[in-house]
Amino acid sequence: MTPSSAPEVLVIGSANTDLVVQTKRLPGPGETLLGGTFFVASGGKGANQAVAAALAGANVTFVACLGDDAFGKQALEGLRQKGIDTTYTLTDPDLSSGVAFILVDAQGENSIVVASGANAALSPVHLNAAAPAFDRAAICLLQLETPLPTVTRAVELAAQRGLRVILNPAPARALPPDILSGLFLLTPNESEAEHLTGIRPHTEETARQSAEILRNRGVESVLITLGARGALLVTGQGARRIPAPRVQVRDTTAAGDAFNGALACALSSGTPLEEAVAFANCAGALAVTRQGAQPSLPSRSEIRELLVKCPGNPGR
Repeated sequence: MTPSSAPEVLVIGSANTDLVVQTKRLPGPGETLLGGTFFVASGGKGANQAVAAALAGANVTFVACLGDDAFGKQALEGLRQKGIDTTYTLTDPDLSSGVAFILVDAQGENSIVVASGANAALSPVHLNAAAPAFDRAAICLLQLETPLPTVTRAVELAAQRGLRVILNPAPARALPPDILSGLFLLTPNESEAEHLTGIRPHTEETARQSAEILRNRGVESVLITLGARGALLVTGQGARRIPAPRVQVRDTTAAGDAFNGALACALSSGTPLEEAVAFANCAGALAVTRQGAQPSLPSRSEIRELLVKCPGNPGR
C-alpha cells in the first residue's frame, strides 16, 4: 500500500481509560479470583481507532466527549501527542470520563465492562459543529459506544458530502435502516454478525450468508472479521476470504480497533479494498501480540513489514 498523499480520516466515537487485570482464567458468575498484574492504559473504541489510523499513516480528526477529570485530561494529551486533531473533542465539566474494566486471561481472551460516562453525552448537535471535519475527510469511521442518534447524524452528514462511512458495530446492537443504507462498509466480528443477523458465521459459508443479509438491508459491502482466519469480504462482486498472518496471541484487546483504524487509513488513501483488508489484517495481528489497548497498536512501518511476509496479501 503506497498512498498518493497523507489521507484524511474522521473518527467519531468513545474515549475511555482502561483498567486492566490479568488473570489465569476469566471468573464465572459470583466467583472471586486473585488476579495478577494490574495496569492502566488509554482506550475506548473511538480513541483506539483514531490512534490506530494515525499510527498507520493517516491525518486524523477525532470527535468525542470527555469528562473534566484526570482520566479525560490524560486521554486528551495522549491523543494530541499522536498528532491527532482534537479541535472537536469536547470536555463536559459535569460528567466523568468513560472507563473500561478489562480482564485478560492466560490465552489472551478478554472480558470487558464499560462505564460510558461522558461518551453518552456526545450528541448530534456536537456533530453539526464539526462540519468542517466532514468536509475535508476521505473516510468517516464510526463505532457504537456513543448514542445511536449521534451515529445516525454522522451517517447523514457524511451522506450529504458523498463521504464513505465505515461502521464497526461494536458493541453490537440493532441498527435502523437509515444507518445501514448509508454505509460503505460494515465490519462486524463473528459475535456481532450473529447478533445482527441471527446467523453464527462459524464457517466461511455461514459468514457469507450473514454478510448477504446485511447487504440486503442496504449496506454496500460487509467485512466480517474472523480472528486468526482473517476476514471475509462480501461485495456486489462476490465473496473472498483474506487470510491473516499467524502470530502468538498475548492479548486480544483492541485487535478489532487496530484492524478498523488501519483499514480506514488504507481506504482513505485510495488503496483497493482487498489490499486495504490485507493491510488491516496485519495491523490486527500485530496488536494481539502485545498487552493493552492503545499500547498494542502498531506503526505503519511494522504493518508494512509484516504485510510483505503474508502469503494472502492481494497486493503482492
